[in-house]
Amino acid sequence: MDAIEKAIRNAFEKGNAEDRAFRERVYRSAFAALDRVLQANPGVTVEAAIKRRKAVQEKIAEIESEFLPAVPDVAAQTQDAAQTQDAPQAPGATEAPAVDAPTGVAVGPSPAIVVDEPVQPEASDAPRSRVLPVVPDIMPDATLPGAPAIDMADSAPAEAAAEVAPDRDERRIRGRRLPLTAIFFGVTLLAAAGIGLYFAVQTGVFKTPAQLDTAPPEAPPTVDDDDFTPPADTTEPQQPGAPQQPGVAEQTRDWINVFTPTDPTHVATPSDAKADVVQDDTGSFLRIRSGASGSAISFDVGQGVLEKLAGKHAVFDIVARAEDGKDTQISVDCNFGDLGDCGRKRYAVGQQRNEYLFDVKFPDKPPGAAGSIAINSDFDKQGKAVDIYEIRVSIEP
Repeated sequence: MDAIEKAIRNAFEKGNAEDRAFRERVYRSAFAALDRVLQANPGVTVEAAIKRRKAVQEKIAEIESEFLPAVPDVAAQTQDAAQTQDAPQAPGATEAPAVDAPTGVAVGPSPAIVVDEPVQPEASDAPRSRVLPVVPDIMPDATLPGAPAIDMADSAPAEAAAEVAPDRDERRIRGRRLPLTAIFFGVTLLAAAGIGLYFAVQTGVFKTPAQLDTAPPEAPPTVDDDDFTPPADTTEPQQPGAPQQPGVAEQTRDWINVFTPTDPTHVATPSDAKADVVQDDTGSFLRIRSGASGSAISFDVGQGVLEKLAGKHAVFDIVARAEDGKDTQISVDCNFGDLGDCGRKRYAVGQQRNEYLFDVKFPDKPPGAAGSIAINSDFDKQGKAVDIYEIRVSIEP
């Protein structure tokens, strides 16, 4: 006995199974229970649900056939009657006399029988049919009143359960794909973070202020022959050719003036060059500007000065600064007559007043004539000016 039949017969035991109305309520209750089972399992396909309902209908029809009265076997009754007529008469039995029609009398046709209304067969001759209760195709929402409750939870056969189609709910399909989506999302985040980190490094987010300062450092004043870097501690001895702060050299040397702005008559300027005496809060100075040809301004060095320097090691000091906002590079050339020259010197001059030194080893002989120091205010020929405060010389001990 399968689960559907067992559930219906158990319900019959709770009432009068011979009552047709009671059986119909049980059948409807069975369909209602089946409907609840199907609703509780949304994974069952429409085809499987229809098959489950047809199985219940067939089982109900099979059970209901047991409660119909049996139909008599007409063929068997006819055979029994024939056998009775053909059987021999028992001794002493009286035969019915045969009635013969009168001789010479014609037998006419039977009189017509008029039927006022349809002839109904005898109750015993009425054909019998198997009448089943009406089984609804659409299950009710609740159990009919008066019908025993039927539990169909365990009524599904194994083959019906096997016909459950895969879950086609798109939301559940998306749920199954969640791991792949999460991996893609994670990879995207990692790529975005890597790109952001790369651009942060390229733009210098993690660099220190010192690393971000990519401007070229200000070059200290230099010379062609000897390059010196000014020491941080001005108390340390400096080498000749290195610029010094004003007044530093005056503390240790006895200076001989070669040029001062108070006597500009010892300055010679070419036709395309300029030299003007200017005074501001820093003092008086001669602002010189070389011409486009790169011609230099010449400062006289008296013969008497050169006579003091003959045979000595001398240090020359040019106190100068660049014009406001225009750093420049100057070049220095010397002509000391019979005592030779100083070679070409070149200095980077900033906007602060500074001292630019160079030394010369003079031969021990008379100079024969006066000499000169020529200064080009702009080695790059861009017309920049330089302010000369003074030019002086001292003898090394």
